[in-house]
Amino acid sequence: MAEYTVTVSWARGEDPFLAQRYSREHRWRFDGGVEVPASASPHVVRAPWSQVAAVDPEEALVASLSSCHMLFFLSLASKAGFVVDRYEDAAIGVMGKNAAGKEAMTSVTLRPLVVWSGEKRPGADDLAKLHHESHERCYIANSVNFPVEVAAR
Repeated sequence: MAEYTVTVSWARGEDPFLAQRYSREHRWRFDGGVEVPASASPHVVRAPWSQVAAVDPEEALVASLSSCHMLFFLSLASKAGFVVDRYEDAAIGVMGKNAAGKEAMTSVTLRPLVVWSGEKRPGADDLAKLHHESHERCYIANSVNFPVEVAAR
């Protein structure tokens, strides 16, 4: 079993808290020391009380799914003898109402574009198998209750 720690920090400053006119900007500090500016999504809380340039929780969830899938994909491709030069995913997360009528992430579509080199190149079946197995192994995909599709580009 592994444990992961993150510190989330926010401070009000001079903003009028009870009037709902306070900044939603905050910081994520990860166990390795990296700090990331975070905020409520501007789709949920309008500026100036959200920060468009910061990462919001919804984006972070989509990025986590994409990153997890990519890391398994790279490992599996390497073990299969395929050389990946570049991997870029233009992932999309969709918010909507779930079956209980609550606002939730209702789907994520990963849209990876992979650039290969070397003499051994994957065929369509190999590529489908790599993506399927990556999805099956991804810890984050195994943790969510909405569909995660892979639409390779």
